[in-house]
Amino acid sequence: MIAVSQGGISFRVLNEVSMQRRNGSALLEIIDFEAIRNILYGADNELLCLNLFTLIGKSFIVDLCESNDKGEIILTATKGLEGIVATTSSISSIIDGVLTYRGINIDDLAENATFEEVVYLLWYGKLPNRSELSGLIQELNSNAAVPAEVLNQIKLYPKDVNTMAALRTAVSSLALYDPEAGDMTPESNLRKAIKLQAQLPTIVAAFDRIRKGLEPIAPKADAGSISENFLYMLTGKNPEKIAIEALDKALVLHADHELNASTFAARVTVATLSDIYSGVTSAIGALKGPLHGGANEAVMAMLEEIGTAANVKSYITEKLENKQKIMGFGHRVYKNGDPRAKHLQKMSQELGKLTGNMNWYDMSIQIEELVTGQKGLKPNVDFYSASVYTSLEIPRDLFTPIFAISRTSGWTAHILEQYENNRLIRPRAEYTGPSHQAYVPIEKR
Repeated sequence: MIAVSQGGISFRVLNEVSMQRRNGSALLEIIDFEAIRNILYGADNELLCLNLFTLIGKSFIVDLCESNDKGEIILTATKGLEGIVATTSSISSIIDGVLTYRGINIDDLAENATFEEVVYLLWYGKLPNRSELSGLIQELNSNAAVPAEVLNQIKLYPKDVNTMAALRTAVSSLALYDPEAGDMTPESNLRKAIKLQAQLPTIVAAFDRIRKGLEPIAPKADAGSISENFLYMLTGKNPEKIAIEALDKALVLHADHELNASTFAARVTVATLSDIYSGVTSAIGALKGPLHGGANEAVMAMLEEIGTAANVKSYITEKLENKQKIMGFGHRVYKNGDPRAKHLQKMSQELGKLTGNMNWYDMSIQIEELVTGQKGLKPNVDFYSASVYTSLEIPRDLFTPIFAISRTSGWTAHILEQYENNRLIRPRAEYTGPSHQAYVPIEKR
């Protein structure tokens, strides 16, 4: 299978250091991988043309743009960058439907790890020992307080402001009160990553209380976890153990997901050597969009609209017959189901039993059976997280901000990785506008 074409020359990449070059009947084995780079890159070191770069087994398959009869390069676009491999990363992977963080299967982490262990894993590349974990928890607790100026700004937000818009604005303003905001040393960037991970839960909880006319609750200095501190700041009550465990599991499952839209936005931003606050603000802006974050909110809205399990079949059947989308099902990178969903399904069931309200869980199970049975689509991580958060009495419009709290660990890990081996991310576009146009004086238009 020849998958590379440029200027009438086709290539097939066999592995990292070996490549065949075909030009008519000529066949040349190129051993030096740098030679490949010289072919693909122009004199100004900008990539001439690249549509697809993906890993299949041990072979890299590259699809460059085609050339016309004159041997001129023709740029062709891939909508939504689907299938494009834009960078290398050692943080998380999705291979054959298996999600891993630093090579550890998400199932293993969901069953055994705390969110703080996952944060350490994403940042440092290894699981912490007891001393390292204790040190991280202490650092997160000591950095959880938000500047009073930021809280005062939140008090001025409109009461009906979008929660993600509020979070985006508050996180951006954190940079104004951090004397290290412009310090780009690795040590400073790591300290800022800790601050961001610690302060986002405080901002979300404070915002929710302020809009209800309540004063924010200061974070505990001795909290055992981010989940415990967040639920405490949200309600003013010490949360139940099962509630802490449920939220913690959700945070673990949402922590990172390879090069998703918000992570890519963060990396593009900091690749310009902008600061880490700008990177996370960009990520929050991307997550705000309903095609990325917000699906769990839509799932809960659907469950509330259905009302009871008795209405599920007629509601879902009508939706499917009308070819309407059922939120919380399917995923672009998972063809055989999202591996994270089953863990939240189990937690949803446990919380339903604990609260004595199995309605949301029972409805979700029926919906899954209908959609999977009729459409072959399986639930993704958003589907059961809706009923989990609702069972924890978390307002629906805080679901996506909680997603952001978790994903901050992944965003900052990717930002730190981008800084370590940076190159400006500057792709090309396929031009589809008019050509050979001439300027027309304004009096003749």
